[in-house]
Amino acid sequence: MKYVVILGDGMADRPVPELGNKTPLQRAKKPNMDYLARNGEIGKVKTIPDGFSTGSDVANLSVLGYDPRLYHTGRSPLEAASMGINMGKSDMAFRCNLVNLSEDEPYENKRMIDYSSDEITTQESEQLIKEIDKHLGNDIIKYYPGISYRHCMIWKNSPEGFQLTPPHDITGRCISDYIPRGKDSELLLEMMKKSVDILKNHPVNIKRIERGLKPANSIWLWGQGRKPQLSSFYEKYSIKGSVISAVDLIKGIAACSGLKSIDVEGATGNIDTNYSGKAEAAIKELENGSDFVYIHIEAPDECGHRYEIDNKVKAIEMIDEFIIGPVLKHLSKYEDFKIMVLPDHATPLEIRTHSPEPVPYIIFQKTKAKDSGIQAYDEFNAEKTGIFIEEGHTLMDRFITKI
Repeated sequence: MKYVVILGDGMADRPVPELGNKTPLQRAKKPNMDYLARNGEIGKVKTIPDGFSTGSDVANLSVLGYDPRLYHTGRSPLEAASMGINMGKSDMAFRCNLVNLSEDEPYENKRMIDYSSDEITTQESEQLIKEIDKHLGNDIIKYYPGISYRHCMIWKNSPEGFQLTPPHDITGRCISDYIPRGKDSELLLEMMKKSVDILKNHPVNIKRIERGLKPANSIWLWGQGRKPQLSSFYEKYSIKGSVISAVDLIKGIAACSGLKSIDVEGATGNIDTNYSGKAEAAIKELENGSDFVYIHIEAPDECGHRYEIDNKVKAIEMIDEFIIGPVLKHLSKYEDFKIMVLPDHATPLEIRTHSPEPVPYIIFQKTKAKDSGIQAYDEFNAEKTGIFIEEGHTLMDRFITKI
């Protein structure tokens, strides 16, 4: 038996006036998803337990079968694991975004213009993070370059109790209500303020301005947590697995759970990602002995954050045509297989951030295909079936052992 999960990050949404009050899933042309919905199980699943922030860290842990109430320590420690950073038990990892803030006001009165600094390139951001570490790093603080705008800071023997906000949640807002708070948060805010002068006249930013791009003019720290301890995916399900993603968070979950992480050339985490390359990598893993492949596509989420309506529809269509289509064709050669398609969470265009409502899922098994009575895959058709998985982390058990 082969098992494939195809996860469109943030793919679920709400009706959009510009789409005729349809969701992007309803508007998109997605014949493969619709085929699976007609012939499999379609329902809704709650991936965000009550009391948790609506993050991809929490949601993807749930989808992979790990109860966040037992295993979640924070987002950044998972990203740190993917980067090969060795954390001690008392260390704290922080996500460090390179952001673009408004320039004229005192720091606390600035506005969050762009949480990604115009999708700054990895090559550019590496230079900036190394400069940040040169000035702000020391025996207890260390900055590590990651991918694009996503980086990591480690605080050795860190205190706890910080109140930090994801920058993608506050686009366009004054940051005064969202700067670091809580015990011992002064150091975090001090570093964020100092980063402005460090980055202001850096050659990377000067060249970006000359090209009409937003400079990365501040760091933003959030997503903190201690070293995670996940049980082995193989020990849970007795199947060998691989993960395909452009995002350090997902690679980190793979590293911590013993799943093999596959890099794909041209996989960017954006609308221009290498969809076909991800499908080809998944097929290669299946051919080479992996029983389970988890394909994560970040593009719909990024489009939701950036209010790119047409691009979110396009991302869904690209996933359907260039990932699900080829993977389904390959899987058809096996005597039996299961495929699951779902988002991790909703990223509604109207709010430009994550939302905790249950998301639609499909589970299809070749030898147990059945008429679901549903003609298309979307949020409202999933609601009609009345199938609802309250505990999101049990969905993987349902996928692998029950359907």
